[in-house]
This record gives sequence, C-alpha cells and structure tokens, in this order.
Amino acid sequence: MSSSTPTEPVESGPPETWPHHDLRARIVDALAVMPAYFKPETHIEGINALDLHTLNSVLGATIEDQAVATLNSMRAVWDPDKRYSLYTFVRQAQTFPDVLLRRAPGATAAAAADDILLGIELKGWFVLAKEGMPNFRFAVTPAACAPADLLVVVPWALSQVISGRPIMFSPYTRSARYAAERRNHWWEHQRKAKGITTITRPAGARPYPSKADRIDDQADADGGGNFGRFARTGLMDEYIGQIHALSLCGVPIQAWLKFFQALGGRED
Repeated sequence: MSSSTPTEPVESGPPETWPHHDLRARIVDALAVMPAYFKPETHIEGINALDLHTLNSVLGATIEDQAVATLNSMRAVWDPDKRYSLYTFVRQAQTFPDVLLRRAPGATAAAAADDILLGIELKGWFVLAKEGMPNFRFAVTPAACAPADLLVVVPWALSQVISGRPIMFSPYTRSARYAAERRNHWWEHQRKAKGITTITRPAGARPYPSKADRIDDQADADGGGNFGRFARTGLMDEYIGQIHALSLCGVPIQAWLKFFQALGGRED
C-alpha cells in the first residue's frame, strides 16, 4: 500500500453529547442475544435439497420482519427502566434504513429531533446459500447514515437443515456510517484494482432520507457490478468464519456448505 493511501476509517459512534448512549449500547447487547428470543411462526417442509439456496429470496423479508418483532418483544432488555416506553422499532419499506426506533405517532414530543433515535439497516443472510457468505449490497453513502445508525446482518438457517423453523445465529453489528466509509476505502484504495477506482457521491445526502432522495454511492467504473457487496471488503471475514464453525444438527455449517456445493456440482 503506497504512502499516499489515506488512513483507514475508524469506527466511532454518536458524539459524547448525545443523550442516548446507554440505550444504543443496550440495543447492541440485545441484538447479540436476539437468537434466544427469536420464535418465528414460519415452518418449511418439502423443499428439494438442490433448491435450498433459493430460501433467501423466498424467506429473507419474512425473517427480517420477524427480527423486528423480536426486538420489540425484547423491550425489557433494551429499555429496562421504561424510559423509552413511547418508542418502538418500525420497519419501513424501500427506504434507508430498514428499521427506525421512533416515537409512536401522536405521542407528546419533547423535541422534534428525538422523534427518531436511531436506525438499523437489516440484512438477512441464509448461511447455506451457494456463495457461502453474505451477498447483500450496501451502497448507501456515509452522509446518509446518522452517527447512531447500525448495520446488522442476521444469519439464519432451518432447524432441520432442509426443513423446520428458521433459527437465528448471533448477528453481525457495526456502525452503518463506518461500514459505508470502510466499503468506500476498500474500493478506492485496498482492492489493488487497475484503472479507475473513484466513487461518485450523491450531493445533499442526509440521515433519514425520503424514498425519492438519492443516497447511494456509485463506482465510476464497475464492469462486474460488484460495488456495494459488503462481504467482499474483508471486514466480515472473521465473523463469517465463526458462523461457519457453528453446528447445525451436529454438523459444522462449513461441512453442510461443502456437501450442498458438491451435490449441486454433480447435478450440473
């Protein structure tokens, strides 16, 4: 890496004067233990093993919806003193971030700025998908991320591998702004790519945008369409390895992945 390469971004959170640091820390803790509270009603049977990789597109949105419901059911974990009883996690469609912790409509407001306390960009990851790693795109520009916002990746599988109820593993949680900054730094300075590596950022981006706002960064040269594939930055490598080492029905997830990949190869 050349001496002119900018220093890697450093993860930080909201400013010290932000009054909700304890709440954010408890939410991060709640996310870590969310699998113990995750009780989905969905049950899957009769899926062909070779079609297993399609589950992420079929059930991904459902898993994310149920994750939000689980967070709300964990209020005693992230709001034990009931200081935030007027707030709830709300899913919003086709807008960044996916989830807002916001004041209930009609509640008496202490300050308009406190109507939304933080956002969560929620990404589901079916751990037996063909890629073997999360394949989501995260292209939002750093300026559209509030300092308290989080990027949360929720890994899941079926309890009996090819049937049963979805089960969740401990999520990956980072500052959304930091994740966006690291993605851009990797694209521009760490890929060792030849040619153009610059990024065009949308003007006027701000936190909690409307659906019509332009908030995604765009690579100026991206023939492979890979910009925004966050797992390729390497930032999740250690976490992905930890997930692959976990057991599903007594067998490591990594072994299941190799089995299904081999099975798919023979079918081709």
